[in-house]
Amino acid sequence: MAEAHSAVAFSFSVTQEGIDVNLNHEALRAVWKSGVRSWKKRIGRAKNQVKNGVYPATPMSWLFIASIVLGTQLAGYDISFGLVGWLQTHIPWVREASSVVSLYTCCILFSTLLWVAKANLMKYTLKMLLHYHGWMYEPRGPMSLRTKLWMGLVKLFGGKKPLLMSYQSALPKINVPQVGDTIDTYLKSVRPLMDDEKYNRMQDLAKDFLNGMGPKLNRYLKLKSWWSTNYISDWWEEYVYLSGRSPIMVNSNFYGIDAVLVHPTKIQAARAANVVHAMLLYRRELDTEQLNPILLNQTIPLCSNQYERQFQTTRIPGIEKDKLMYSKDSQHIAVYCRGRYFKMYVYQRGRLLKPCELEISLQMIIDDQTEPAPGEEHLAALTAGDRVPWAKARTEYFSKGKNKASLDAIEKAAFFLSLDDEPQDFDAVGSLDTQHDSTKMDRFGRSMLHGKGYDRWFDKSFTLVVLSNGRIGFNAEHSWADAPVMGHLWEVSTADDRSLGYKADGHTNGEPEMTPPNPIRLEWELPKTCIAVIENSLEVANQLLNDVDLHIIMHNAYGKGFMKTCRVSPDAYIQLALQLAYYRSAQKFCLTYESSMTRLYKEGRTETVRSCTIESCAFVRSMDDPSKTDADRIKLMKVATETHQMGYRDAMTGKGIDRHLFCMYVVSKYLGTDSPFLSEVLSEPWRLSTSQTPHQQTTKLDLVKHPEHISAGGGFGPVADDGYGVSYIVAGEDVIFFHVSCKVSCPTTNSKKFGDSINQAMQDIKNMFSSPR
Repeated sequence: MAEAHSAVAFSFSVTQEGIDVNLNHEALRAVWKSGVRSWKKRIGRAKNQVKNGVYPATPMSWLFIASIVLGTQLAGYDISFGLVGWLQTHIPWVREASSVVSLYTCCILFSTLLWVAKANLMKYTLKMLLHYHGWMYEPRGPMSLRTKLWMGLVKLFGGKKPLLMSYQSALPKINVPQVGDTIDTYLKSVRPLMDDEKYNRMQDLAKDFLNGMGPKLNRYLKLKSWWSTNYISDWWEEYVYLSGRSPIMVNSNFYGIDAVLVHPTKIQAARAANVVHAMLLYRRELDTEQLNPILLNQTIPLCSNQYERQFQTTRIPGIEKDKLMYSKDSQHIAVYCRGRYFKMYVYQRGRLLKPCELEISLQMIIDDQTEPAPGEEHLAALTAGDRVPWAKARTEYFSKGKNKASLDAIEKAAFFLSLDDEPQDFDAVGSLDTQHDSTKMDRFGRSMLHGKGYDRWFDKSFTLVVLSNGRIGFNAEHSWADAPVMGHLWEVSTADDRSLGYKADGHTNGEPEMTPPNPIRLEWELPKTCIAVIENSLEVANQLLNDVDLHIIMHNAYGKGFMKTCRVSPDAYIQLALQLAYYRSAQKFCLTYESSMTRLYKEGRTETVRSCTIESCAFVRSMDDPSKTDADRIKLMKVATETHQMGYRDAMTGKGIDRHLFCMYVVSKYLGTDSPFLSEVLSEPWRLSTSQTPHQQTTKLDLVKHPEHISAGGGFGPVADDGYGVSYIVAGEDVIFFHVSCKVSCPTTNSKKFGDSINQAMQDIKNMFSSPR
């Protein structure tokens, strides 16, 4: 292979005259530049660690303090109250120095101690301030004086120009709730779902738990909360994600799709090059921590811990549980195209390749007409099937030789790129009242959720998918982070893709300054026994993906703009519409999951908002009750939305119940005890699992000027066999995208019918507000 030869820096041969050494200066230069780049990154990380360690103080503030202390000492004023003099007489090596050196040294030492004290005072004051969450519970309208003062103090002690990780040490720990509070909230949440007999039985189980092992389990959690950074997150990652032995495709991984209202180019290599380049620019900002941390109300910081594993991360299969493998750096991406795998370098001579240079490499891969090796085309089905066969196959067939080298190239790549040989698109013509082909968007979503079952590396932190007509999307593994982190990358990358732009003919802008390195075709030696395992995994994947019923709705009758006029939270509004749609479809209510983040706390991830409440059920029943007027319904809706918002606030501020119940269950298993209450609670199915896709996490996306640039969001597979998974994105003032999934094999669910029910519920609620009262 030419690529392998060019990577050798020197060669030698033994002749009669002696040893003949041949140096490849170009290769040596590349090695040197790679080493320099690596050291620059190490030094940069070390500098950032120092800055973050003393934040919100800054190194410049140390210089300011040192100048003041030294200046006043030289002027004859001692602002140290004798401490500088004390240091001069009590530090042996300083005592022996000259008076000038002694004075300067002690002034610098005192200034450093003063600066560190100031930094810690600011940090712990900020940490104390961030424990306050009263601002979230204030009614809509003008901000209270108390909250204004609090926000002013947060801004004062929050520092300026923070790095991505600057606030990490100032974020508070999440507290362990009281068992009694959790049980009371739980019982209230299930009351509308149970008849009197079942509810009384559950009350008895809860009472026995509260008077029995509950407090003991909670004491262990409090002990853990003192010792660990976050008492939930490590167990959540380990037991909910990494310990699962069933396929992660559809069941765990989630997807996102393009900004479907714009189509900048139809040239696959050009679109891939721009987006790959944009993602690598984002990675550079991530590595140097120049990526701005997310601040609520431009003031309150969210935890940035999940960003650390966004790139160079792969889920490694295990027999009992998986693990996450993270590499600090990678200069290549892994590419899949028509059944072949390639290692494509994205750096050369110490710099990131330009989009036009990346396009050349990608076009070479697309134009490559070589055939896949036996078993290679379906290889990624191993990552789509059950985890145990994949773990065994990885140990047996991929632990040495060519297979290990090729697998390393995939697992240590910055990310995985799939160049699909099929197009996907969206029929943007029409509205709710006119005919258009909605199945195009459905096929688009399914392509991102599972593809063919073998053309996405489902174990990578994310797979960027570029379709043959230039449309894009992604599939993301879930254990390393939650959707908002991946959504942030997606927003920035698609915004930068537009900034980079394209020529009139659809190709990338700019002219190549160098010939990019040739992509390296990965080689495999897969015996028949390994191919049999691959095909078995593909069969499992096919059964799973063929059971997916996915429907995507572009609701453009109205959006957030109208909801604001109703003085109702858009999220609560949509959640009530989903409750109404489900009740009309199933003629009953169900346990409903809405994902909320807990990133106000260090290493926080998610919590559950139980959207089906006593108040929401009362509103839903009123919608089809002829005895109720629209005024009655609006009154009930206002109460229901306020209850929902209260539940959302509680979840965000560590007062949610589901993670607490989960952690008590884990402790009970460690202790070898069984709790009938916890076992029943954690076995209850979430027949309606919902999530709102966040957007506008970056200032690069101006939806006021360019509303058509909104992403259509993304979604996930159904959580329950007889339930729905619903993800939605409030795409500006007038559009909402809904992603509805369920299982084909379930006779009681249908994504298209449920989508129609959502549309009808949204229309009925609007009519309720629009009718004269």
